[in-house]
Amino acid sequence: MEQTYIMLKPDAVKRKLVGQIIKRIEEKGYNIVDMKMFTLTEEVLHEHYAHIKDNPVFPELIKFMTSGPVVGMIVEGNEVVKGMRILIGPTKWFDALPGTIRGDYCNFTGENLIHGSDSIENAQIEIERFFGNK
Repeated sequence: MEQTYIMLKPDAVKRKLVGQIIKRIEEKGYNIVDMKMFTLTEEVLHEHYAHIKDNPVFPELIKFMTSGPVVGMIVEGNEVVKGMRILIGPTKWFDALPGTIRGDYCNFTGENLIHGSDSIENAQIEIERFFGNK
């Protein structure tokens, strides 16, 4: 069974969308095998977003991601990495179709509610980063 890492960002928590998003994940048929709420540190964010550290929006991203708690989840299912990416929708809210989480709930790309691993390899790295050795 494939696993992926999903993180509900501070805006999802602030907007009280956690339950609705979890419901959509479960209705899709995926299983949440571990979940926790926590506050991110700048140190872990620099590691997690190292691939975009030179992007001009990086400082704003760090500020946003440390602005409140997040909900991290290990989600399991058949082809869950690809399936969750489809359910989440594209990063830019205006490219996300209705029926996707971002298409239904986002209106600002800088606060796009949810992160999902983009590959099986990155899912394992992110699960270890946020949940330790599972």
